[in-house]
Amino acid sequence: MENITIDLKASVPALAKSDDKTKIDVRYALLPPYAFAHIYWDSKENELIYELEEPVLNEEEHAMFDRLEINMREIININVLEERTPEAMIEYIDNSTKLLIDELGIKINEDSYRKIFYYLFRNFIGLNEVEPLTRDYFIEDIECNGINTPIYIIHRVYRNVKTNIVFKDVEKLASFVEKLAQRCGRYISYANPLLDGTLPDGSRINATYTADVTSRGPTFTVRKFTKVPWTPTQLIAFNTASPEMLAYFWLLIQYKSNILITGGTASGKTTLLNALAFFIPPEARVVSIEDTKEISLQRENWLPSVARTAIGVGKAGEVDMFSLLKNSFRQNPDYVIVGEVRGKEAFVLFQGMASGHSSISTMHADSVDTVIKRLETPPIELSPTLVNTLDAVAIMSHAIVKKEQTRKLRSIVEVVKVNPDGVAFTNTPFSWNPADDKFYFKKDSKVFDKIMIRYGLTKEEIQKEFELRTKLLFEMFKRKIFGFERVQREINDYYKNPEAVLARYSVSINQAT
Repeated sequence: MENITIDLKASVPALAKSDDKTKIDVRYALLPPYAFAHIYWDSKENELIYELEEPVLNEEEHAMFDRLEINMREIININVLEERTPEAMIEYIDNSTKLLIDELGIKINEDSYRKIFYYLFRNFIGLNEVEPLTRDYFIEDIECNGINTPIYIIHRVYRNVKTNIVFKDVEKLASFVEKLAQRCGRYISYANPLLDGTLPDGSRINATYTADVTSRGPTFTVRKFTKVPWTPTQLIAFNTASPEMLAYFWLLIQYKSNILITGGTASGKTTLLNALAFFIPPEARVVSIEDTKEISLQRENWLPSVARTAIGVGKAGEVDMFSLLKNSFRQNPDYVIVGEVRGKEAFVLFQGMASGHSSISTMHADSVDTVIKRLETPPIELSPTLVNTLDAVAIMSHAIVKKEQTRKLRSIVEVVKVNPDGVAFTNTPFSWNPADDKFYFKKDSKVFDKIMIRYGLTKEEIQKEFELRTKLLFEMFKRKIFGFERVQREINDYYKNPEAVLARYSVSINQAT
Protein backbone atom coordinates (compact mmCIF):
# COMPACT_ATOMS: atom_id res chain seq x y z
CA MET A 1 0.00 0.00 0.00
CA GLU A 2 1.14 3.53 -0.80
CA ASN A 3 2.02 6.04 1.92
CA ILE A 4 -0.93 8.07 3.18
CA THR A 5 -1.16 11.86 3.00
CA ILE A 6 -3.63 14.21 4.66
CA ASP A 7 -3.81 17.87 3.71
CA LEU A 8 -3.49 19.68 7.04
CA LYS A 9 -3.62 23.12 5.44
CA ALA A 10 -6.80 23.13 3.40
CA SER A 11 -7.42 26.35 1.49
CA VAL A 12 -9.91 28.81 2.98
CA PRO A 13 -12.90 29.38 0.69
CA ALA A 14 -14.65 32.71 0.20
CA LEU A 15 -18.05 32.45 1.90
CA ALA A 16 -20.67 35.05 1.14
CA LYS A 17 -23.20 36.14 3.75
CA SER A 18 -26.83 35.55 2.87
CA ASP A 19 -29.87 37.39 4.20
CA ASP A 20 -31.96 34.34 3.34
CA LYS A 21 -30.64 31.40 5.36
CA THR A 22 -32.91 28.97 3.49
CA LYS A 23 -30.71 29.51 0.41
CA ILE A 24 -27.45 28.58 2.15
CA ASP A 25 -25.84 25.40 0.83
CA VAL A 26 -22.03 25.39 0.96
CA ARG A 27 -19.44 22.64 1.20
CA TYR A 28 -15.70 23.03 1.82
CA ALA A 29 -12.73 20.89 2.82
CA LEU A 30 -11.44 20.54 6.38
CA LEU A 31 -9.03 17.60 6.14
CA PRO A 32 -9.02 16.66 2.46
CA PRO A 33 -9.53 14.14 1.04
CA TYR A 34 -11.35 12.79 4.11
CA ALA A 35 -13.31 15.42 6.05
CA PHE A 36 -15.59 18.17 4.71
CA ALA A 37 -18.03 20.70 6.13
CA HIS A 38 -21.51 20.92 4.57
CA ILE A 39 -23.63 23.85 5.78
CA TYR A 40 -27.22 23.92 4.58
CA TRP A 41 -30.78 24.81 5.55
CA ASP A 42 -32.68 21.83 6.96
CA SER A 43 -36.35 22.37 6.09
CA LYS A 44 -37.45 19.63 8.54
CA GLU A 45 -35.58 21.12 11.49
CA ASN A 46 -36.24 24.62 10.16
CA GLU A 47 -32.69 25.72 10.95
CA LEU A 48 -29.15 25.85 9.59
CA ILE A 49 -27.12 22.65 10.00
CA TYR A 50 -23.35 22.14 10.01
CA GLU A 51 -22.86 18.58 8.80
CA LEU A 52 -19.43 17.03 9.22
CA GLU A 53 -18.83 14.61 6.37
CA GLU A 54 -16.33 11.82 7.10
CA PRO A 55 -15.59 8.42 5.53
CA VAL A 56 -18.32 5.85 6.24
CA LEU A 57 -17.09 2.54 7.67
CA ASN A 58 -19.03 -0.64 7.02
CA GLU A 59 -19.46 -3.30 9.71
CA GLU A 60 -16.28 -5.18 8.74
CA GLU A 61 -14.23 -1.97 8.62
CA HIS A 62 -15.59 -0.94 12.03
CA ALA A 63 -14.41 -4.24 13.50
CA MET A 64 -10.94 -3.81 11.96
CA PHE A 65 -10.73 -0.23 13.21
CA ASP A 66 -11.69 -1.20 16.78
CA ARG A 67 -9.10 -3.98 16.80
CA LEU A 68 -6.34 -1.74 15.42
CA GLU A 69 -7.17 1.12 17.78
CA ILE A 70 -6.95 -1.13 20.88
CA ASN A 71 -3.61 -2.56 19.80
CA MET A 72 -2.29 0.83 18.73
CA ARG A 73 -2.72 2.17 22.27
CA GLU A 74 -0.20 -0.41 23.49
CA ILE A 75 2.58 0.52 21.08
CA ILE A 76 2.24 4.31 20.64
CA ASN A 77 3.97 6.76 22.96
CA ILE A 78 1.74 9.84 22.75
CA ASN A 79 4.31 12.12 24.44
CA VAL A 80 6.96 11.26 21.85
CA LEU A 81 4.38 11.52 19.07
CA GLU A 82 3.39 15.08 20.02
CA GLU A 83 6.99 16.28 19.71
CA ARG A 84 7.08 15.44 15.99
CA THR A 85 6.01 17.55 13.03
CA PRO A 86 2.47 16.87 11.70
CA GLU A 87 3.94 15.18 8.61
CA ALA A 88 6.21 12.98 10.75
CA MET A 89 3.23 12.06 12.98
CA ILE A 90 1.20 10.98 9.94
CA GLU A 91 4.11 8.86 8.73
CA TYR A 92 4.53 7.34 12.21
CA ILE A 93 0.84 6.38 12.45
CA ASP A 94 0.96 5.02 8.89
CA ASN A 95 4.01 2.82 9.57
CA SER A 96 2.69 1.64 12.96
CA THR A 97 -0.69 0.71 11.46
CA LYS A 98 0.88 -1.28 8.61
CA LEU A 99 3.12 -3.09 11.11
CA LEU A 100 0.10 -4.03 13.24
CA ILE A 101 -1.86 -5.21 10.19
CA ASP A 102 1.01 -7.59 9.33
CA GLU A 103 1.40 -8.83 12.92
CA LEU A 104 -2.35 -9.39 13.39
CA GLY A 105 -2.75 -10.97 9.97
CA ILE A 106 -5.54 -8.60 8.95
CA LYS A 107 -6.62 -8.73 5.31
CA ILE A 108 -7.50 -5.22 4.13
CA ASN A 109 -7.81 -3.48 0.77
CA GLU A 110 -6.40 -0.03 -0.12
CA ASP A 111 -9.72 1.83 0.14
CA SER A 112 -10.61 0.38 3.55
CA TYR A 113 -7.11 1.06 4.85
CA ARG A 114 -7.30 4.74 3.89
CA LYS A 115 -10.61 5.21 5.67
CA ILE A 116 -9.43 3.41 8.81
CA PHE A 117 -6.14 5.33 8.79
CA TYR A 118 -8.06 8.64 8.81
CA TYR A 119 -9.87 7.66 12.02
CA LEU A 120 -6.63 6.47 13.67
CA PHE A 121 -5.00 9.78 12.76
CA ARG A 122 -8.01 11.71 14.04
CA ASN A 123 -8.13 9.88 17.38
CA PHE A 124 -4.42 9.59 18.16
CA ILE A 125 -2.99 12.83 16.77
CA GLY A 126 -6.14 14.94 16.85
CA LEU A 127 -9.11 15.54 19.12
CA ASN A 128 -11.36 12.66 18.03
CA GLU A 129 -14.79 13.70 16.69
CA VAL A 130 -13.96 17.38 17.20
CA GLU A 131 -10.65 17.38 15.30
CA PRO A 132 -12.09 18.38 11.88
CA LEU A 133 -13.92 21.30 13.54
CA THR A 134 -10.65 22.60 14.98
CA ARG A 135 -9.34 22.70 11.41
CA ASP A 136 -12.21 24.90 10.20
CA TYR A 137 -10.90 28.45 9.79
CA PHE A 138 -14.43 29.85 10.16
CA ILE A 139 -15.22 28.27 13.53
CA GLU A 140 -14.63 30.44 16.60
CA ASP A 141 -16.16 28.27 19.36
CA ILE A 142 -17.06 24.59 19.66
CA GLU A 143 -19.67 23.90 22.37
CA CYS A 144 -20.77 20.57 23.84
CA ASN A 145 -23.57 20.74 26.44
CA GLY A 146 -23.43 17.06 27.48
CA ILE A 147 -24.62 13.72 26.13
CA ASN A 148 -27.47 13.18 23.68
CA THR A 149 -27.44 16.79 22.51
CA PRO A 150 -25.78 18.14 19.36
CA ILE A 151 -22.50 20.04 19.47
CA TYR A 152 -22.96 23.68 18.44
CA ILE A 153 -20.41 25.91 16.78
CA ILE A 154 -20.02 29.65 16.39
CA HIS A 155 -19.20 30.31 12.74
CA ARG A 156 -17.59 33.55 11.58
CA VAL A 157 -20.09 33.89 8.73
CA TYR A 158 -23.21 31.99 9.87
CA ARG A 159 -22.86 32.44 13.67
CA ASN A 160 -24.58 29.85 15.95
CA VAL A 161 -25.09 26.60 14.04
CA LYS A 162 -26.06 23.08 15.17
CA THR A 163 -23.80 20.22 14.03
CA ASN A 164 -24.54 16.57 13.37
CA ILE A 165 -22.02 15.50 16.05
CA VAL A 166 -23.53 14.00 19.23
CA PHE A 167 -21.82 12.23 22.15
CA LYS A 168 -24.19 9.43 23.20
CA ASP A 169 -22.06 7.68 25.82
CA VAL A 170 -21.23 9.45 29.09
CA GLU A 171 -18.04 7.43 29.65
CA LYS A 172 -16.79 8.23 26.16
CA LEU A 173 -17.48 11.94 26.71
CA ALA A 174 -15.74 11.84 30.12
CA SER A 175 -12.75 10.14 28.49
CA PHE A 176 -12.64 12.89 25.86
CA VAL A 177 -12.69 15.60 28.54
CA GLU A 178 -9.79 13.79 30.26
CA LYS A 179 -7.94 13.90 26.93
CA LEU A 180 -8.55 17.65 26.67
CA ALA A 181 -7.12 18.08 30.17
CA GLN A 182 -4.04 16.03 29.28
CA ARG A 183 -3.47 18.09 26.14
CA CYS A 184 -3.68 21.24 28.29
CA GLY A 185 -1.19 19.83 30.80
CA ARG A 186 -3.92 19.97 33.46
CA TYR A 187 -5.71 17.44 35.65
CA ILE A 188 -9.47 16.82 35.92
CA SER A 189 -11.24 14.30 38.15
CA TYR A 190 -14.31 13.80 40.35
CA ALA A 191 -12.46 15.70 43.08
CA ASN A 192 -11.46 18.51 40.67
CA PRO A 193 -14.27 18.53 38.09
CA LEU A 194 -13.61 21.93 36.47
CA LEU A 195 -11.05 22.56 33.73
CA ASP A 196 -9.78 25.87 32.42
CA GLY A 197 -6.73 25.45 30.22
CA THR A 198 -4.99 26.05 26.93
CA LEU A 199 -4.24 23.56 24.16
CA PRO A 200 -0.78 23.52 22.54
CA ASP A 201 -2.14 25.56 19.60
CA GLY A 202 -3.36 28.27 22.01
CA SER A 203 -7.07 27.37 21.90
CA ARG A 204 -8.81 27.91 25.22
CA ILE A 205 -10.61 25.00 26.91
CA ASN A 206 -13.31 25.15 29.56
CA ALA A 207 -14.82 21.84 30.65
CA THR A 208 -16.75 20.07 33.40
CA TYR A 209 -16.33 16.42 34.31
CA THR A 210 -19.35 15.06 36.21
CA ALA A 211 -23.15 15.04 36.19
CA ASP A 212 -22.99 16.48 39.73
CA VAL A 213 -21.75 19.74 38.21
CA THR A 214 -23.62 19.73 34.89
CA SER A 215 -26.77 17.59 34.76
CA ARG A 216 -26.25 16.34 31.18
CA GLY A 217 -22.85 14.94 32.05
CA PRO A 218 -19.40 16.23 31.07
CA THR A 219 -19.30 19.39 28.94
CA PHE A 220 -16.64 21.33 27.08
CA THR A 221 -16.14 24.55 25.13
CA VAL A 222 -13.21 25.10 22.78
CA ARG A 223 -12.50 28.74 21.97
CA LYS A 224 -10.19 28.56 19.01
CA PHE A 225 -7.01 30.58 19.11
CA THR A 226 -6.26 33.01 16.28
CA LYS A 227 -2.51 32.58 15.76
CA VAL A 228 -2.29 35.81 13.81
CA PRO A 229 -4.25 38.55 15.63
CA TRP A 230 -6.64 40.90 13.88
CA THR A 231 -4.89 44.05 12.76
CA PRO A 232 -6.22 47.59 13.37
CA THR A 233 -7.13 47.92 9.68
CA GLN A 234 -9.14 44.69 9.84
CA LEU A 235 -11.15 46.12 12.75
CA ILE A 236 -11.94 49.09 10.49
CA ALA A 237 -12.98 46.69 7.71
CA PHE A 238 -15.28 44.79 10.10
CA ASN A 239 -16.70 48.15 11.24
CA THR A 240 -15.80 47.14 14.80
CA ALA A 241 -14.01 50.45 15.37
CA SER A 242 -13.46 53.68 13.45
CA PRO A 243 -10.10 55.03 12.21
CA GLU A 244 -10.51 57.93 14.67
CA MET A 245 -10.88 55.55 17.62
CA LEU A 246 -7.76 53.63 16.64
CA ALA A 247 -5.73 56.80 15.98
CA TYR A 248 -6.79 57.99 19.44
CA PHE A 249 -5.50 54.78 21.03
CA TRP A 250 -2.30 55.00 18.98
CA LEU A 251 -1.54 58.36 20.60
CA LEU A 252 -2.52 57.17 24.07
CA ILE A 253 -0.25 54.13 23.82
CA GLN A 254 2.69 56.12 22.45
CA TYR A 255 2.40 58.54 25.37
CA LYS A 256 2.12 55.72 27.94
CA SER A 257 -1.50 56.07 29.02
CA ASN A 258 -3.36 53.38 30.95
CA ILE A 259 -6.20 51.61 29.14
CA LEU A 260 -8.82 49.14 30.37
CA ILE A 261 -10.89 47.16 27.83
CA THR A 262 -14.25 46.01 29.19
CA GLY A 263 -17.25 44.06 27.91
CA GLY A 264 -19.13 40.80 28.23
CA THR A 265 -17.99 37.27 27.41
CA ALA A 266 -16.75 36.91 23.81
CA SER A 267 -17.43 40.59 23.08
CA GLY A 268 -14.01 41.04 21.48
CA LYS A 269 -11.96 42.34 24.44
CA THR A 270 -8.84 40.26 23.69
CA THR A 271 -9.22 40.92 19.95
CA LEU A 272 -9.10 44.67 20.60
CA LEU A 273 -6.23 44.28 23.07
CA ASN A 274 -4.14 42.39 20.49
CA ALA A 275 -4.95 45.03 17.86
CA LEU A 276 -3.96 47.91 20.16
CA ALA A 277 -0.64 46.18 20.86
CA PHE A 278 0.34 46.99 17.25
CA PHE A 279 0.71 50.61 18.40
CA ILE A 280 3.35 49.89 21.07
CA PRO A 281 6.66 51.48 19.96
CA PRO A 282 8.95 48.85 18.39
CA GLU A 283 11.82 49.32 20.84
CA ALA A 284 9.63 49.14 23.98
CA ARG A 285 9.91 46.26 26.45
CA VAL A 286 6.56 44.52 26.95
CA VAL A 287 5.61 42.09 29.72
CA SER A 288 2.28 40.22 29.47
CA ILE A 289 0.51 38.31 32.25
CA GLU A 290 -2.33 35.82 31.66
CA ASP A 291 -4.03 32.90 33.37
CA THR A 292 -4.67 31.17 30.01
CA LYS A 293 -2.73 32.16 26.90
CA GLU A 294 -4.68 34.44 24.54
CA ILE A 295 -2.36 37.40 23.92
CA SER A 296 -0.37 37.14 20.68
CA LEU A 297 2.35 39.71 20.01
CA GLN A 298 4.83 39.35 17.17
CA ARG A 299 7.66 41.35 18.66
CA GLU A 300 11.14 40.50 19.92
CA ASN A 301 11.28 42.54 23.16
CA TRP A 302 8.32 40.73 24.74
CA LEU A 303 8.26 38.60 27.89
CA PRO A 304 5.04 36.53 27.98
CA SER A 305 4.02 34.98 31.33
CA VAL A 306 1.20 32.50 32.01
CA ALA A 307 -0.07 31.56 35.47
CA ARG A 308 0.30 27.95 36.58
CA THR A 309 -2.24 26.05 38.68
CA ALA A 310 -1.33 23.93 41.68
CA ILE A 311 -0.52 20.25 41.26
CA GLY A 312 -1.87 17.72 43.76
CA VAL A 313 -2.85 18.45 47.35
CA GLY A 314 -2.34 21.98 48.66
CA LYS A 315 -0.94 24.66 46.37
CA ALA A 316 2.37 23.08 45.43
CA GLY A 317 3.77 24.53 42.24
CA GLU A 318 1.12 27.25 41.90
CA VAL A 319 2.20 30.51 40.28
CA ASP A 320 -0.76 32.90 40.27
CA MET A 321 -1.27 36.15 38.35
CA PHE A 322 -0.64 38.20 41.50
CA SER A 323 2.88 36.73 41.85
CA LEU A 324 3.63 37.08 38.14
CA LEU A 325 2.45 40.68 38.03
CA LYS A 326 4.36 41.65 41.18
CA ASN A 327 7.48 40.08 39.69
CA SER A 328 6.96 41.72 36.30
CA PHE A 329 7.45 45.23 37.68
CA ARG A 330 10.98 44.21 38.71
CA GLN A 331 11.75 43.44 35.05
CA ASN A 332 11.70 47.10 33.99
CA PRO A 333 8.82 46.93 31.50
CA ASP A 334 7.78 49.91 29.40
CA TYR A 335 4.33 48.37 28.96
CA VAL A 336 2.47 45.80 31.05
CA ILE A 337 -0.41 43.83 29.48
CA VAL A 338 -2.69 41.82 31.76
CA GLY A 339 -5.02 39.39 29.99
CA GLU A 340 -7.91 39.81 32.43
CA VAL A 341 -8.21 41.40 35.87
CA ARG A 342 -10.27 39.28 38.27
CA GLY A 343 -8.74 39.33 41.74
CA LYS A 344 -6.02 40.68 43.99
CA GLU A 345 -3.68 41.26 41.02
CA ALA A 346 -5.76 44.40 40.32
CA PHE A 347 -4.15 46.11 43.32
CA VAL A 348 -0.64 45.49 41.94
CA LEU A 349 -1.73 46.56 38.45
CA PHE A 350 -3.14 49.89 39.60
CA GLN A 351 -0.16 50.49 41.88
CA GLY A 352 2.05 49.90 38.82
CA MET A 353 -0.02 52.41 36.83
CA ALA A 354 0.42 54.95 39.64
CA SER A 355 4.19 54.43 39.55
CA GLY A 356 4.39 55.20 35.83
CA HIS A 357 4.20 51.79 34.14
CA SER A 358 1.87 52.03 31.16
CA SER A 359 -0.70 49.24 31.38
CA ILE A 360 -3.37 47.68 29.17
CA SER A 361 -5.81 45.13 30.57
CA THR A 362 -9.31 43.67 30.19
CA MET A 363 -12.19 43.14 32.61
CA HIS A 364 -15.75 41.81 32.52
CA ALA A 365 -17.86 44.97 32.92
CA ASP A 366 -20.22 47.03 30.76
CA SER A 367 -19.56 50.56 32.08
CA VAL A 368 -17.11 52.65 34.10
CA ASP A 369 -19.49 52.51 37.08
CA THR A 370 -19.50 48.71 36.89
CA VAL A 371 -15.69 48.72 36.69
CA ILE A 372 -15.46 50.80 39.88
CA LYS A 373 -18.01 48.59 41.67
CA ARG A 374 -16.08 45.45 40.71
CA LEU A 375 -12.80 46.98 41.80
CA GLU A 376 -14.01 48.13 45.22
CA THR A 377 -15.90 44.94 46.17
CA PRO A 378 -14.47 41.47 47.03
CA PRO A 379 -12.39 39.73 45.85
CA ILE A 380 -10.53 42.84 44.58
CA GLU A 381 -11.36 45.46 47.25
CA LEU A 382 -9.43 48.34 45.70
CA SER A 383 -9.66 51.95 46.85
CA PRO A 384 -11.78 53.87 44.29
CA THR A 385 -9.23 56.69 44.21
CA LEU A 386 -6.66 54.33 42.65
CA VAL A 387 -8.93 54.24 39.57
CA ASN A 388 -7.74 57.82 38.93
CA THR A 389 -4.57 56.25 37.47
CA LEU A 390 -6.74 54.89 34.64
CA ASP A 391 -6.92 57.12 31.56
CA ALA A 392 -9.47 55.49 29.26
CA VAL A 393 -11.96 52.62 29.28
CA ALA A 394 -12.89 50.95 25.96
CA ILE A 395 -16.31 49.28 26.18
CA MET A 396 -16.84 46.38 23.76
CA SER A 397 -20.25 44.81 23.15
CA HIS A 398 -22.24 42.40 21.01
CA ALA A 399 -24.65 44.11 18.64
CA ILE A 400 -27.24 43.11 16.05
CA VAL A 401 -26.81 45.12 12.86
CA LYS A 402 -29.04 44.30 9.88
CA LYS A 403 -30.00 41.03 11.59
CA GLU A 404 -26.32 40.04 11.86
CA GLN A 405 -24.40 39.59 15.11
CA THR A 406 -21.35 41.83 15.27
CA ARG A 407 -18.85 43.15 17.80
CA LYS A 408 -18.57 46.87 18.34
CA LEU A 409 -16.34 49.24 20.24
CA ARG A 410 -19.43 50.83 21.74
CA SER A 411 -17.71 53.77 23.44
CA ILE A 412 -14.45 55.11 24.78
CA VAL A 413 -14.84 56.71 28.20
CA GLU A 414 -12.13 58.85 29.78
CA VAL A 415 -11.78 58.79 33.56
CA VAL A 416 -11.56 62.43 34.64
CA LYS A 417 -11.84 61.96 38.41
CA VAL A 418 -13.02 59.33 40.87
CA ASN A 419 -14.01 60.49 44.37
CA PRO A 420 -13.25 58.43 47.50
CA ASP A 421 -16.94 57.45 47.62
CA GLY A 422 -16.63 55.86 44.17
CA VAL A 423 -18.48 58.55 42.19
CA ALA A 424 -16.81 58.92 38.79
CA PHE A 425 -16.62 61.99 36.58
CA THR A 426 -16.07 60.94 32.97
CA ASN A 427 -15.82 62.21 29.42
CA THR A 428 -16.92 60.22 26.36
CA PRO A 429 -15.06 61.38 23.24
CA PHE A 430 -16.13 58.40 21.07
CA SER A 431 -19.35 56.41 20.79
CA TRP A 432 -21.20 54.11 18.40
CA ASN A 433 -24.81 54.87 17.50
CA PRO A 434 -26.83 51.67 16.88
CA ALA A 435 -29.59 53.62 15.12
CA ASP A 436 -27.44 54.36 12.06
CA ASP A 437 -24.47 52.05 12.75
CA LYS A 438 -22.04 54.98 12.75
CA PHE A 439 -19.25 56.11 15.05
CA TYR A 440 -19.25 59.64 16.43
CA PHE A 441 -16.51 61.61 18.14
CA LYS A 442 -15.92 65.01 19.64
CA LYS A 443 -12.61 66.87 19.77
CA ASP A 444 -12.73 67.45 23.52
CA SER A 445 -10.40 64.82 24.99
CA LYS A 446 -9.32 65.09 28.64
CA VAL A 447 -6.59 62.46 28.08
CA PHE A 448 -5.14 64.58 25.26
CA ASP A 449 -5.05 67.45 27.78
CA LYS A 450 -3.11 65.22 30.21
CA ILE A 451 -0.64 64.26 27.46
CA MET A 452 -0.15 67.92 26.51
CA ILE A 453 0.78 68.79 30.11
CA ARG A 454 3.03 65.73 30.64
CA TYR A 455 4.98 66.05 27.38
CA GLY A 456 4.85 69.79 26.72
CA LEU A 457 2.76 69.54 23.54
CA THR A 458 0.39 72.17 22.19
CA LYS A 459 -3.25 71.46 21.40
CA GLU A 460 -2.50 72.08 17.70
CA GLU A 461 0.37 69.58 17.70
CA ILE A 462 -1.61 66.73 19.25
CA GLN A 463 -4.68 67.46 17.13
CA LYS A 464 -2.57 67.48 13.96
CA GLU A 465 -0.95 64.16 14.91
CA PHE A 466 -4.37 62.65 15.66
CA GLU A 467 -5.71 63.67 12.25
CA LEU A 468 -2.62 62.42 10.38
CA ARG A 469 -2.83 58.99 11.99
CA THR A 470 -6.58 58.82 11.36
CA LYS A 471 -6.00 59.53 7.65
CA LEU A 472 -3.10 57.07 7.49
CA LEU A 473 -5.13 54.21 9.02
CA PHE A 474 -8.04 54.98 6.70
CA GLU A 475 -5.73 54.98 3.65
CA MET A 476 -4.25 51.64 4.72
CA PHE A 477 -7.78 50.25 5.07
CA LYS A 478 -8.80 51.58 1.61
CA ARG A 479 -5.72 49.96 0.05
CA LYS A 480 -6.53 46.67 1.82
CA ILE A 481 -3.35 46.62 3.92
CA PHE A 482 -4.57 43.93 6.33
CA GLY A 483 -1.64 41.50 6.69
CA PHE A 484 -0.09 41.27 10.14
CA GLU A 485 3.54 41.82 9.12
CA ARG A 486 2.76 44.64 6.70
CA VAL A 487 0.58 46.58 9.16
CA GLN A 488 3.15 46.18 11.95
CA ARG A 489 5.95 47.29 9.64
CA GLU A 490 4.09 50.43 8.57
CA ILE A 491 3.35 51.40 12.19
CA ASN A 492 6.94 50.73 13.25
CA ASP A 493 8.21 52.76 10.28
CA TYR A 494 5.93 55.62 11.29
CA TYR A 495 7.69 55.87 14.65
CA LYS A 496 11.05 56.11 12.87
CA ASN A 497 10.18 58.21 9.81
CA PRO A 498 6.56 59.47 9.77
CA GLU A 499 7.04 61.72 6.74
CA ALA A 500 8.13 58.78 4.55
CA VAL A 501 5.14 56.63 5.60
CA LEU A 502 2.67 59.48 5.06
CA ALA A 503 4.16 60.13 1.62
CA ARG A 504 3.83 56.42 0.78
CA TYR A 505 0.08 56.68 1.35
CA SER A 506 -0.29 60.15 -0.20
CA VAL A 507 -1.25 61.70 3.13
CA SER A 508 -0.08 65.30 3.15
CA ILE A 509 1.06 66.85 6.40
CA ASN A 510 -0.75 69.98 5.27
CA GLN A 511 -4.04 68.00 5.16
CA ALA A 512 -4.19 68.01 8.94
CA THR A 513 -5.42 71.19 10.51
